[in-house]
Amino acid sequence: MDGPPPPLTAGRCGAATASVDTVGFSPLGLGVAVAVLAPNLLLVWLPPRQPIPTAQVPRVLAWLERTGQVLCLVLPAVVAPGALHWGWAVPAIAALAGYYGLWGRYLRRGRSGPALYAPLWRIPVPMAILPVAVFLASAAWLGNAWLAGAAVMLAAGHIPAALIIARGAGERPEVRRSRAR
Repeated sequence: MDGPPPPLTAGRCGAATASVDTVGFSPLGLGVAVAVLAPNLLLVWLPPRQPIPTAQVPRVLAWLERTGQVLCLVLPAVVAPGALHWGWAVPAIAALAGYYGLWGRYLRRGRSGPALYAPLWRIPVPMAILPVAVFLASAAWLGNAWLAGAAVMLAAGHIPAALIIARGAGERPEVRRSRAR
């Protein structure tokens, strides 16, 4: 056999299985994970002055959210990238820039916990949606199907959980628009 085996091969019943060759270090993937995680450290150094709203989130959503978060932070760094599709870097960077802008909104609003769940224009919980968008676009950019699966898992838990918390905070994400300050 010439060259390395393909990263995905057909397993039993035609299911795709990953070859061991997909495991490896990805500096680009590590950069994506750190870039999304970094602004969250503001909650440690500059915690909200007004508490983060609490709400009862169903266990299955909490489990999906936490599992998706862990996988989205680990998989980009430990799965070697496939063929790079540089066009997907543009939406990944745009979503990341929007996410950073929303962290700026949190600071401008005096570190208000509810600002973390406030809508932007017609986007109900942008601080939950944009990281998912970063990970999905990065999965396409890095040719990393595992990251795409992790991002879908994150979306399935993080976005509904954020909507529940936003409603508990008195935000009406499906109706209310954010105001420019």
